[in-house]
Amino acid sequence: MRKFLAYFFTFWALAVVAVIGVAGLRGSTSRKPPIEIWPDMDRQPKLRPQTTANFAGFADGMSSRLPVAGTVARGSGFEANEFNTGRKADGSFADAMPVTVNAALVRRGQERYTIYCAPCHGAAGDGNGVTTKFGMAAVAKFHDERIVKMGDGEIFNTIANGKNLMGPYGDKLDPQDRWAVVSYVRVLQLSRLGKKEEIPDAVRATLK
Repeated sequence: MRKFLAYFFTFWALAVVAVIGVAGLRGSTSRKPPIEIWPDMDRQPKLRPQTTANFAGFADGMSSRLPVAGTVARGSGFEANEFNTGRKADGSFADAMPVTVNAALVRRGQERYTIYCAPCHGAAGDGNGVTTKFGMAAVAKFHDERIVKMGDGEIFNTIANGKNLMGPYGDKLDPQDRWAVVSYVRVLQLSRLGKKEEIPDAVRATLK
């Protein structure tokens, strides 16, 4: 029995020494690389993205495809841009449009508005679109004081993401076109609510 115990403790001590020699003490550091039983799990053949690797899977030999046009990578800074989101750096809606408003922008806005907005909101922005004939009564009127006082960024956000019964149009209108629609909405408001004193003298003289 003593002989058995002697062998047992001898082998146990050798095992402890071997484990400590290989793995080290808990919490200790070592400059030696770790022992890898199956190194292929960490080091295996692979292709680097967006590189020429003579990859037979694609005709041009590239290792991967370019991002789909119009897509935006998370963390690219897209969401921090007022032009893209309609929001300022602090997260609040932009008060004014971050684009130059000119005749070309308004014409583009009129075109996009006629296609996507007029069926519900009406050609004049009075909420009397064709959908009202089919039972859709709750349609926003752009001449209401609430929307007139609304910041441009909030209208932009509504176009992009929708609101209440209105669905999002962010997949149909890119940021430039959304701002164009906002500019045309402001034109519709001025056409109904604008005052004679706000018209430039040169233009006012031509009006009847």
